[in-house]
Amino acid sequence: MVMERPLHAVNASESSPGFMSPRLGKPIVRKEDPALLSGRGRYADDLPIPAGTLHAHVIRSPHPHAEIKSIDVSEALKVDGVWAVLTGEDIKKISDPFLVALKAPVNQWSLAVGRVRYPGEPVALVVAESRYIAEDAAELVRVEYEALPAVIDPNAAQAKDAPLLHPEAKSNEISTRAFRYGDTKAAFEKADRIVRLTAPFPRHSYTPMECYVVIATHNPADASYDVLANFQGPFSTHPVMAKALRVPGPKMRLRIPPDSGGSFGIKLSVFPYVVLTALAAKITGRPVKWVEDRAEHLVAASSGPNRITEIEAAVTRDGKILGLRLDQLEDYGAFLRAPMPGPLYRMHGAVTGGYDIPNVDVVNRVVLTNKMPASLIRGFGGPQLYLALERLVQRIAIELGLEHIDVIRKNLVPAHKFPYRAAAGSLYDSGDYPRAVETTVGSGRLDDLKKRRDAARKAGRKYGIGFAVVVEPAMSNMGYLSTLLTAETRERAGPKNGATSMVTVNIDPLGAVSVTADVTVQGQGHETVLSQIVADRLGLSPDDIDVTLEMDTAKDQWSIAAGTYSCRFTPGTAVAAHMAAGQMAEKLKAIAAKQLNVMAADVELVDGKIRSKSNPDNALPFGRVAGTSHWSPVMLPEGMAPALSETGSWTPPELEPPTSDDRINTSLTYGFVFDMCGVEIDPVTYQVRVDRYVSMHDAGTILNPLIADGQMRGAFAQGIATALYEEFVVNEDGAFLTGTFADYLVPTVSEIPPVEFLHQESPSPLTPLGAKGLAEGNCMSVPACIANAVADALGVKDVQLPLSPRRIHAMMKGASP
Repeated sequence: MVMERPLHAVNASESSPGFMSPRLGKPIVRKEDPALLSGRGRYADDLPIPAGTLHAHVIRSPHPHAEIKSIDVSEALKVDGVWAVLTGEDIKKISDPFLVALKAPVNQWSLAVGRVRYPGEPVALVVAESRYIAEDAAELVRVEYEALPAVIDPNAAQAKDAPLLHPEAKSNEISTRAFRYGDTKAAFEKADRIVRLTAPFPRHSYTPMECYVVIATHNPADASYDVLANFQGPFSTHPVMAKALRVPGPKMRLRIPPDSGGSFGIKLSVFPYVVLTALAAKITGRPVKWVEDRAEHLVAASSGPNRITEIEAAVTRDGKILGLRLDQLEDYGAFLRAPMPGPLYRMHGAVTGGYDIPNVDVVNRVVLTNKMPASLIRGFGGPQLYLALERLVQRIAIELGLEHIDVIRKNLVPAHKFPYRAAAGSLYDSGDYPRAVETTVGSGRLDDLKKRRDAARKAGRKYGIGFAVVVEPAMSNMGYLSTLLTAETRERAGPKNGATSMVTVNIDPLGAVSVTADVTVQGQGHETVLSQIVADRLGLSPDDIDVTLEMDTAKDQWSIAAGTYSCRFTPGTAVAAHMAAGQMAEKLKAIAAKQLNVMAADVELVDGKIRSKSNPDNALPFGRVAGTSHWSPVMLPEGMAPALSETGSWTPPELEPPTSDDRINTSLTYGFVFDMCGVEIDPVTYQVRVDRYVSMHDAGTILNPLIADGQMRGAFAQGIATALYEEFVVNEDGAFLTGTFADYLVPTVSEIPPVEFLHQESPSPLTPLGAKGLAEGNCMSVPACIANAVADALGVKDVQLPLSPRRIHAMMKGASP
């Protein structure tokens, strides 16, 4: 059904008569907000630190590429209060380089060893009794460099005579894989026309309010580390960190604070600093704390990779796409940090997007340049893919003289084909894409945009309409990255696949319910939704459920898939909560049945009571039944363990390893987004004004409309940022030019236009809750939709993001941007 949901909030404690209706699907206000809005959030930098904690400051390279000839730390060590100055040679003796997905000699330690390869690369670490002393002492460290030629452009980096970042690798293009699905050659031979496009995608970041924080302690008695860091996952990098520290996994305890000031993917890349700070704690024998400042974050934290996509389509005269070819060149900067090259392969199985295209060839290239290492940021891989694919669809319409919307309609996956297996392997679980599109353009919406465009053009103004189709994956298959290896190599290494989610539900002696889960907090409202899910299963109010999300690898259940990324919460962790609470409910029914003198099948949990379905007056308070396990274990049913702790573990079977012909179901669920917008270009300022924006989402069952709305609005704002404002700029010499918010333009609320959201619910048949992810879709769709609208307004083929006034002016004047 299609809904325009009322998003008025209701309090969790408000109960309808009988408290019979489930809480899921209702816009319950976030339980997290009172603390956050009153300044009582508990962020990493707010938490108490051990007595005697030292503070660290990172000395960074000013060069994009240089040999380190010498580092003189003698004067810095003379400063009162300085405990140590670490260099790359120091950490090389006591640690190993980080593991990478490729068998390539691209070694990275937590400090530069012998050579620096990007501006801002950590060169030395000063550890002192205060941050101020450490920063002052850093000015006394003398580093002698010998500058080397830098390579910035990914195309130039491929050249045989290009400066090599890692000479042992013998090339900057460290991975190339070609894939063929269907009979693409035949599709291109019988095509009426071949439409080609080059789509460059820029480097950018989504800058969280809170930067990196690490507090590390070393225990020499058992050679273990205890680290608190605002790391977001995936926890597949935990063994990477442990191995770099030369300890087994249990010897590296990683704790995540209760609150985090955002992440958007960036805080995955805190892990090299986790290792560096831990090594500093080992060397000094004292706890060490490091807090990143904003200048450091912009110049050296991480960014999404820039990509150049050469894409072409074989089409018929009426706009049907018979086959696709993509050559994707992705720039990962100076190093390949785990789990890179994730953005290049996360969307691989869904490379045909929302279109029914049976034939596709893909070439994936990974190249290194003298830029900061790239990582995952919100929507990773999606914005890059969909900019190319959706720009191509618009060009097909232009070159064939067809309406853009008609070419979209012609190629959408038909509703009757669901569940649909895409050419490259993704299993689209549910949906009705044509109906979603028709709903969006209907009710006069598209007609209104056309009227606005006609009126503007009649008055001599530049106005365009854009569309974008996106399939939004959620809950990544942990084996998708192994697709970058050949089938033979994968067979030798053993299969990699699946994704496990874990949630534990506990009940204390007085009946209080608590929940822990394998997600890291970044502001998504996990506490609220988990409390809704568990409350529904136990017949309680969400206010009765206490959720603690301070992950601790020494105490909590976790897997390599743990963390918050790739929209894994809704189809993953939420399902595990549903399972754990269901297991607990069945246990409570069995306990109550004995006391109520009824069969367990006749027991229900409702409104804080456990009662007989056939005789509701035969009831006991929830707390009394729950307390039985603690206070009177002899009253438990025979064979039942005297404990009220249940862990739900969810590993969906659909997440299989890559096949021998390289097909891969990269995610568990696939939502659908269709965007439509109208933009006008100011002839004086050359600014793009979004006149109207409509976004349709099909994310299966919506668990909490209020939280869903917030997630979509956040993704929409960051999509606007990508389309119009944000870009990391590096000049041809390798100098980083956007190191402040005066240069790196992050839009404020006044720059974000209104958006009209529509919902269509096609529940996923692959999860018990039927829910899919929706927090990344507009990061993927908005840049492509606005790019198409600008192309329509200006009548141009090539569009480069972000669409700043400088670039718009160049396009209107015919010059190179």
